[in-house]
Amino acid sequence: MEFKHISIMVPEIIEALNIKPDGVYADGTAGGGGHSRAIGQLLSENGTLICNDRDKDALTVCETRLKDLPCNLRLIRGTFSDLATNAGIPFDGVLLDLGVSSYQLDCAERGFSYMQDAPLDMRMNRDDKISAKDVVNQWSESELTRIFFEYGEERYSRRIASEIVKYRAKKPIETTLELVDIIKSSLPKAALKEKQHPAKRVFQAVRIAVNDELEQVRLALDSLVENMNDGGRIAVLTFHSLEDRIVKTAFARYERPCTCPPEFPVCTCGKKSLGKVIVKGISPSPAEIEENPRSRSTRLRVFERRMDE
Repeated sequence: MEFKHISIMVPEIIEALNIKPDGVYADGTAGGGGHSRAIGQLLSENGTLICNDRDKDALTVCETRLKDLPCNLRLIRGTFSDLATNAGIPFDGVLLDLGVSSYQLDCAERGFSYMQDAPLDMRMNRDDKISAKDVVNQWSESELTRIFFEYGEERYSRRIASEIVKYRAKKPIETTLELVDIIKSSLPKAALKEKQHPAKRVFQAVRIAVNDELEQVRLALDSLVENMNDGGRIAVLTFHSLEDRIVKTAFARYERPCTCPPEFPVCTCGKKSLGKVIVKGISPSPAEIEENPRSRSTRLRVFERRMDE
């Protein structure tokens, strides 16, 4: 199917990145190339745009859609936690869009959606070894309970994990809708009447586990902030409270890294600020949310690297 994805908060991101025409910029989660194009159009022939994604389909699309940009274009396949190492040059700006692309959600065969029947997969990189099928069929009941509660904030995590283990003792869980049915059978009637789809939280949890998403964010931020030019900016779009908390905490730590007790009159730990938080968390406009409901939970945070702090 065609790689369709609506890029979120494009004007806000472009303003936040403060793009220099001859700078080096990276879209760490290039997807369909929407954000990449907006950045690349502001770069000169001396500027560089690096498009990174672990989804091979995304990079194939970017190669075609962005070939007319005036800047130097580099395509890198890998996780965004390895972006700094794989790029090998410091950045003037980096964007991380932590959401699942509409293409991945809508392409049934990728197994991300609880609305369409497909093999359980959920791998952003289809060459990775662990899939959603492995998680739900091989992980222990206690581990399933943990990820449903921690990654999905699912209050019925124990009941759902227990039902999964009982079901898979008879036969493996093969498809998305098979998992949906198990989840529904685990929930009380009141929970089934809630506005949110009953499988949403569990599917989010399994997807995060399959792709190691939260640890990838932690590793990426720490490596990227050390590989920014003076005045370079890191912009991050988050889509749920778990990843947003990681970004908020990391940016605050970069800005105020001192670990000395509050009662100390002067700093003795020697840890210096790496820069300043310049966007503390903004949401899409009401008009954008109305046009693209999937953007509703999005938050944008931006950190600027400063060498003289």
